[in-house]
Amino acid sequence: MRSVDVVIVGASLSAAAAAKRLTDAGLETVVLERKELPRHKICSGILSPRGHRFLLENFGPLPREALHEPTSCRGVTFHFPSMVSLSMDFFGGTTPHLHRKYSDYWAIKRSGAEIHDQTSFAGLEDRGDHVLVHARKKGEPIEYRARHVIGADGPSSLVTRAIYPDYPQQIPWFFVGQKFHAIIDCPLDEQYFHFWFHPGLGHYTWSHARDGKQIVGVGFKRGDNFAKKHANVVSYLSEKHGVRLETHTDDEGCAENFGPSLINRYVFGKGNVLVTGQAAGFLNMIGEGMSCALHSGAISGEAVVEARLRNRPVQETYRKMIASEVRRTTDQWNPLKIAFDKPHEADFPAALMALGWKDRAKVLRDMWRFVVLYKEFNWGRQIFREMLQRRMLGGYSAQRWL
Repeated sequence: MRSVDVVIVGASLSAAAAAKRLTDAGLETVVLERKELPRHKICSGILSPRGHRFLLENFGPLPREALHEPTSCRGVTFHFPSMVSLSMDFFGGTTPHLHRKYSDYWAIKRSGAEIHDQTSFAGLEDRGDHVLVHARKKGEPIEYRARHVIGADGPSSLVTRAIYPDYPQQIPWFFVGQKFHAIIDCPLDEQYFHFWFHPGLGHYTWSHARDGKQIVGVGFKRGDNFAKKHANVVSYLSEKHGVRLETHTDDEGCAENFGPSLINRYVFGKGNVLVTGQAAGFLNMIGEGMSCALHSGAISGEAVVEARLRNRPVQETYRKMIASEVRRTTDQWNPLKIAFDKPHEADFPAALMALGWKDRAKVLRDMWRFVVLYKEFNWGRQIFREMLQRRMLGGYSAQRWL
């Protein structure tokens, strides 16, 4: 049995950020990854300016192999059923277009942690003064004894399921899939990430250029038909935007937990086990989860270091420290913040006000119709309650967190 200070599950960007904080503090840290590294990661790859700054400050300039073509993204374009489109540049300029297979591997190597790939997490036992982690290395059982464990293993987190077995049944799940098409003709500007507020297309619909192809992505309730949803979007892009594509050559998809950031229903762990990144429920409004994964991951590592230095319970420390990231992320979904503040890294209020009053009214009407799409999940009252608490208390209630 291997004894270490911290075991991190998942070789993700949030894991790399946590590991960097831990190893910088001199803590022996092991990262478990079930796949052989470098491994494929389902992701569009568009990083926010905040995430880019974090990588530069903590890991240095990205190597060329860690980027797709085009290598950068200028901003986002919102499209509406009324055919009004709003293009918004990111504050601070262009950001990198990450190739997650290589960017994640680059970051986790630079974190200084010991990496155990082809090692699957199988369970844990929190025994108070340590956590016993059960894993399998190339099919063979292996165990670790750690003071703390950090789950950084994505939306379908096995660490979360190990400590809260019923959690997956407490939130709605979505399927997010993307297909890759050779381009015949595509008027969509390749320097932007394109997003559609269109209830007829799906709960989350996007498109952008990558490595000579066009991604057409769609998110919808788990159980719906991916092929039909995707075909509907391709037909719409052709009819409304003049996008002509070859039949797709590749596709990929995964489960996503959209709700936690929207309704402040995060899961941060129990006892000596912390949960971070998308495993905790962090996701920005345009579906970019990398920046909040990096920052929440770093906070989880800092919380372990701080708790040990001050001999305080790690959960108490983590929940106090993570409140700032909760505010930043959930603000992006808060209607009051969207309307009267700048919670995003592109200026939506300014772009909206630049429209004539008729187009402005169309956009607001279209956004409302899109929000109604989520009515079946009973999020309306929860969003309203969180919105009022944010205004009255200056933050979001920790009582809703697991």
